[in-house]
Amino acid sequence: MNAPTKAPQYMLLFRGNDWQKGLSAEEMQKVAGQWMAWFERLTAQGKVTAGAPLEKEGKTVSGKNGRVVSDGPFAESKEAVGGYFLLQVNSFDEAVAIAQQCPGLPHGAKVEVRPVAESCPLIEEVANQARMTQVPSMALP
Repeated sequence: MNAPTKAPQYMLLFRGNDWQKGLSAEEMQKVAGQWMAWFERLTAQGKVTAGAPLEKEGKTVSGKNGRVVSDGPFAESKEAVGGYFLLQVNSFDEAVAIAQQCPGLPHGAKVEVRPVAESCPLIEEVANQARMTQVPSMALP
C-alpha cells in the first residue's frame, strides 16, 4: 500500500498596495468582505493552509554579512507584496484558477503564483557538483 502523497504547494503573492484607491468607503467594505469570504471558503475547502496581509513598512538586508540595511519595501511601490496565501492544491493550473478569483483584480491588484520548491535548489546543485567532482577511491593492493 502506498502512502498518500502530499499535494504540491503554491504561494499566491498579492502585489500592489494601492489597488483600493479611488473606491468609496462602501466599495472598500464590499471588496474587503469579498476577500475575506474568498479566503474563508478556500480555507474551509482545505486549499489555503496559511495567509496574511503584510505591514507596509519593512527593511531590506543585503551585502556581505548583511551589512546593508535599507528602508523598504516602499508602500508606494506598485510591485510591493501586500500579502500572501499558501495553497495546497493538486496542480499549478488549479492555483492559477484560484488566483483568477481574487477580488482585488478588478481594482488593479496583481497576483503572482509561484510553486513552492520541495527542497532548496542551491543545496541540490552543490550536492550534484560534489558528486561530479569526487574521484573514485582506488583500492590498494
